[in-house]
Amino acid sequence: MHTILTLEHIQKYYGREGMITKAIRDISFSVDQGEFVGIMGASGSGKTTLLNCISTIDTVSAGHIWLDGRDITQLKPTALARFRREHLGFIFQDFHLLDTLTISENIALTLAINKVPAKNVEPRVAAIAATLNISDILSKYPYQVSGGQKQRCACARAMIHEPKLLLADEPTGALDSRSSQMLLSTMQRIHQELRATILMVTHDAFTASYAERILFLQDGEIFTELRRGNDSRRTFFEKIINVLTAIGGGQTHVSETDD
Repeated sequence: MHTILTLEHIQKYYGREGMITKAIRDISFSVDQGEFVGIMGASGSGKTTLLNCISTIDTVSAGHIWLDGRDITQLKPTALARFRREHLGFIFQDFHLLDTLTISENIALTLAINKVPAKNVEPRVAAIAATLNISDILSKYPYQVSGGQKQRCACARAMIHEPKLLLADEPTGALDSRSSQMLLSTMQRIHQELRATILMVTHDAFTASYAERILFLQDGEIFTELRRGNDSRRTFFEKIINVLTAIGGGQTHVSETDD
């Protein structure tokens, strides 16, 4: 199995001498191509900081992050911006869609930024829209569609350039229960059908139960990890709850888990 992401002894400090906050103390792990990995932990555990470092939004204080064979901690700003644009996909809690563009234009924006030839844009938008069941809203604007449809549009935009790694930061945080389930089913389809490699930060046990493996952070370090294996999602969900109870983080509300 090809390894897409490797973290080697990552550390992240904030502040100055005498007033240093260690957000990430020492974290190492790897993610294989096609894996769906969740990151969980209590508030202040370092999960958002970790995602920011992997996404190149923030820089590490020490250690190395290898993404598809390149050490992104060594890239210069211009090269880093290009690498982020070409190889990473992002799904944010609040969609980040542009209301002045149609759903189709929002999805195509990633291709335009990456200078994909115009003749190739429409077929690729149509293909990803069909996969995510949003073909019927392509001509509408974001303010004309539901929250679940907006989030599927955001998924399409994140995946259309076939990124090496898809990063999701609390993707269901702004959605109601029904829309959350629809989005999670969509992410599962992206993972299974498109073999997307997904790294997702969430505080919600139900959302996390869709992942194959979960890393639990505590005080800037990996506390433990769970693998779903052959467990049903309900059984995996219950195991997640048990770990969250032990470390004192996350939410345990949710709907039925039955597969």
